[in-house]
Amino acid sequence: MRDLVRQTTITPDDLVCPVFVQENLTERTTVGAMPGTQRIPMSDITDEIESIRDLGIPAVMLFGIPATKDDRGSSAFDENGIVQRAASQIKENFGDGMVVMADVCLCQYTESGHCGMISEDGRRIDNDSSLKVLAATAVSQASSGVDVVSPSAMMDGQVAAIRRALDDSGFGDVAIMSHSAKHKSGFYSPFRDAAECAPKFGDRATYQVPYTNPREAMLEVESDVAEGVDIIMIKPALAYLDLIAEARRRFDIPVSAYSVSGEYAMVMAAAASGYINGTQIALEIIHSIKRAGADMIVTYFARDVAGSIKAQ
Repeated sequence: MRDLVRQTTITPDDLVCPVFVQENLTERTTVGAMPGTQRIPMSDITDEIESIRDLGIPAVMLFGIPATKDDRGSSAFDENGIVQRAASQIKENFGDGMVVMADVCLCQYTESGHCGMISEDGRRIDNDSSLKVLAATAVSQASSGVDVVSPSAMMDGQVAAIRRALDDSGFGDVAIMSHSAKHKSGFYSPFRDAAECAPKFGDRATYQVPYTNPREAMLEVESDVAEGVDIIMIKPALAYLDLIAEARRRFDIPVSAYSVSGEYAMVMAAAASGYINGTQIALEIIHSIKRAGADMIVTYFARDVAGSIKAQ
């Protein structure tokens, strides 16, 4: 009877699994702040995707960790970059059997650790020059087989610049899932360990949304919609369920939510101490995000949740 009257259902089809692939890595490395999450070498990418696919998860989000960084973030748009090679290998081995999404940002690739280019005086983020690099990155990812590019830099105009570049390069069918309302949040700290992308100076407050400003968050989403985004994202998820619900109410396009590293790390730490049942809490969190209105959820819980559903 409870199954018959269930109002919210999670299936593996709702999930996107993040994958960290690192250049010049010879064996898997566990992320200290995120137990159960690993950086993997290129040699393991096929096995990794196969294990995700076998759980019924239809999509992965690639994050690349390059061997070298520079002030231009040049490895982000290198046709032989780590994400580009990983995407190409996934498509070669799995074709349309796995949706490949890729993060479009510069924080992993720049010496500064910031999401955009630094101005010549070294004192601010240069929004307009950043757009050119982000667009070039998106095109290079599309060329390697990425189905969905996912700009997370929060540069003004990034969706329009990327859409124009993709269309001009013959990739009109590549979708854009923008991190439309990406908030300045303490929940990202474990990710910065995983992706080795903590900023070398200052913080990202000048280009991310304050968590105190819900109307500003909706303006950011509205701007992306006007620029032609295909999927909008609210990030983080758990402390921002009201904004997921508001985005679902206002906008008639797919809504995604990113259950970020801090949400995952807190649950894993409490579970390791025996305070909670980690899988039970993960299921409750993911259901709450779906209940709020998310059509798809990018989450480090993807494997655990999908495995639990498969075991039922």
